[in-house]
Amino acid sequence: GFLQLMQQLTVVGDVSREMFDAKMQQLEKLGDYHRIVVIEDVKSGRVVATGSIFIEHKFARSCGKVGHLEDVVVDERMRGCHLGQRVIEALTSFAKDAGCYKVILDCKPENAAFYEKCGYSKKEIQMAKYF
Repeated sequence: GFLQLMQQLTVVGDVSREMFDAKMQQLEKLGDYHRIVVIEDVKSGRVVATGSIFIEHKFARSCGKVGHLEDVVVDERMRGCHLGQRVIEALTSFAKDAGCYKVILDCKPENAAFYEKCGYSKKEIQMAKYF
């Protein structure tokens, strides 16, 4: 159910079991530089919330580290149950424990209030170039 949940956030495309397994193996090799958090509804066996964080090593801030929060999504049927907040708390805590001096994320304007409730604040402007 992980990929079905991700489709509520973004375009996933066709991902075979082999592709999924290969990607998981690749991410596992990143060790403490990447973490995925999932929340499962034990009654249904479905993944109902997820998010991930990637740790970037910088030259700035005395060769500090920055956490990039990504792919946070809660199943539309489970929103309002504070699952997203739990995912954010777990990932933010992971980044802090990893020695990051900050965690950054991009979000849609309509989701900004949620992240502000989680302790994040608006800063600067996000830019993107897609290929």
